[in-house]
Amino acid sequence: MRPRIGWYVHHHGRGHVTRLLAVAPHLDADIVCFSSFSAPVGLPSNCSWVVLDRDDDVPDGASPPGDRDPTAEGLLHWAPLGHAGHRARLATIAAALSEQRMDAMVVDVSVEVVLLARLLGVPTVVVAQPGNRDDGPHALAFHAASRIVAPWPHGVLDLEHLRAVQHKVVYTGGISRFEGRERTAAETARSGVLLLAGAGGSAVSREAVEEAARASGRDWTSLGTGAGSVWTDDPWDALCRAEVVVSWAGQNAVADLAAAGVTAVVVPQERPFDEQVSTARALEANELAVVRSSWPDAADWPAVLDEAAKLDPDWSRWRVAGAARRAAEAIEAVAVGEPAGGVR
Repeated sequence: MRPRIGWYVHHHGRGHVTRLLAVAPHLDADIVCFSSFSAPVGLPSNCSWVVLDRDDDVPDGASPPGDRDPTAEGLLHWAPLGHAGHRARLATIAAALSEQRMDAMVVDVSVEVVLLARLLGVPTVVVAQPGNRDDGPHALAFHAASRIVAPWPHGVLDLEHLRAVQHKVVYTGGISRFEGRERTAAETARSGVLLLAGAGGSAVSREAVEEAARASGRDWTSLGTGAGSVWTDDPWDALCRAEVVVSWAGQNAVADLAAAGVTAVVVPQERPFDEQVSTARALEANELAVVRSSWPDAADWPAVLDEAAKLDPDWSRWRVAGAARRAAEAIEAVAVGEPAGGVR
């Protein structure tokens, strides 16, 4: 019987939905996706989409959900009292899991959804994230999970919070939607600077980017939703043509840098649990990118870009090739009831 798999897609940024779109084509299963997002363009044919109510809006006359004991005194991450959207989204997921057979539930990411699925007797696959996630709610989710997918290569991030559950962690390598895609420009044609600003937000202003561009003496292109950028659904051509790519340190962004084999300057942005700081340190330690802990002063950019242009990073160490397939295999293993297996 063809497996049926649920997949929770978090609505912060675009990384979680991008990861789904990369992995789903490798799954021989019917996938029911749950998210506050509308169904994305290019949703694979084996996926259906359920839109969930938001759990972070503020209805007229109501207090913000963050004021309503959302952590249950530290037991959870987000379960605000009396919030209709929060109640409705979990009820929607619970109804789907109870009314139809679900062989596994992928959660990217939510402690509360992991626990909900597990309480309903559905085995869960948790997508791990870097950073200092040694708090109680994360530990609860990791121990409740049947399998944990870590979308980075084994050995580059030594994370305390995964040590106790190593027996069920599968290190897939970086999952990129561009895996295996041919370059659109020869190495000799690379020129200018690309700022890959993403959609998760940043502390870097449009003015700071413009000052950096003027001081660098290079042409800059900025793609994303912040820092004066223009959004594009497919930045592959720009990645291939840039001499240097400036990027934040999100998991999908780094995997895309690896897939394109670029020289990069990585500036981690503030995220919960120091997620991007953790990833940036790994990139620096493995000599894969020039890393700056904060946006450099305008006058420093010529030297920073020159340093990056001299790099010869071995991006094969990020293990993008085959990563989406390895993630799919780990998920399918849970769906068919195979016992936990760790490092790959």
